[in-house]
Amino acid sequence: MSKIKAPKGAPFARIVGVGGYRPVRVVPNEVILETIDSSDEWIRSRSGIETRHWASDEETVAAMSIEASGKAIADAGIDADRIGAVVVSTVSHFAQTPAIATEIADRLGTNKAAAFDISAGCAGFGYGLTLAKGMIVEGSAEYVLVIGVERLSDLTDLEDRTTAFLFGDGAGAVVVGPSDEPHIGPTVWGSEGDKAGTIKQTVSWDRFRAGDASGLPLDSKGEVKFPAITQEGQAVFRWAVFEMAKVAQQALDAAGISPADLDVFIPHQANERIIDSMVKTLKLPEHVTVARDVRTTGNTSAASIPLAMERLLATGAAKSGDTALVIGFGAGLVYAATVVTLP
Repeated sequence: MSKIKAPKGAPFARIVGVGGYRPVRVVPNEVILETIDSSDEWIRSRSGIETRHWASDEETVAAMSIEASGKAIADAGIDADRIGAVVVSTVSHFAQTPAIATEIADRLGTNKAAAFDISAGCAGFGYGLTLAKGMIVEGSAEYVLVIGVERLSDLTDLEDRTTAFLFGDGAGAVVVGPSDEPHIGPTVWGSEGDKAGTIKQTVSWDRFRAGDASGLPLDSKGEVKFPAITQEGQAVFRWAVFEMAKVAQQALDAAGISPADLDVFIPHQANERIIDSMVKTLKLPEHVTVARDVRTTGNTSAASIPLAMERLLATGAAKSGDTALVIGFGAGLVYAATVVTLP
């Protein structure tokens, strides 16, 4: 017989608050066209993106996270010292260590909350949400703050015609707390590492430091360009369109609901053509509200789902208590999908 005492947590978990932060500067397609040979019509037709937000020097990963988190905590109606863990999903915090989550936890006024970063690209919010649910049910935290935050403008090659128009900056956060009923469904998640090369950093930090220019993109001075995110657009598009609709359906099945039971669909805001294809494949009814935050926010990776969720609720396009399907997918290649009740 085991001598270990069984953990006692809440029966279930739910999202109890949401907040977002978008940098002040709005960047239209016209600015992107200054460095690439394209057109506003081409960018809109290929991605749906009209504008995106880029952070200033003051709008750091930590600063944006704190702004979004403060709103989420206020929305949850709790004090910050009740948060037992802070999970930050990001690929654009440049310090390898310590985790930016520790600084955020301290500046928010938590009571020495557990804090750590995760790197799961555009699926990072779903990964963090799943970890938060587990902590609450296991009993290691009463409330968990999950943050998705990116400064992808720092990792964008503005001369790369295939990606220069895609990325934006911002932070989204949710507070996850205890519940007597299931309000976060089972997570369908996974990875396809054989496709890792389809979305990647152009040059590793060690090669960049060494100045090894063999086979790498160079700037006008012949020096290795600062590392940026690059992708094989068509391969990623096909994977997202054909495979992620299957994952979304699996998440619906795992939650025991049908597309007709949904009120809201919040996919990762990568590309509006991908969103349209998933809506069609899933045969979502017309009454389902579909997040299209990508048009004015661009692709903000881990931040895109909570930012889209916050905007839907703030504008009244979705309401508290709605049933939403969320799915994130991206670099890795990784993915995570689940059904949630909106706060």
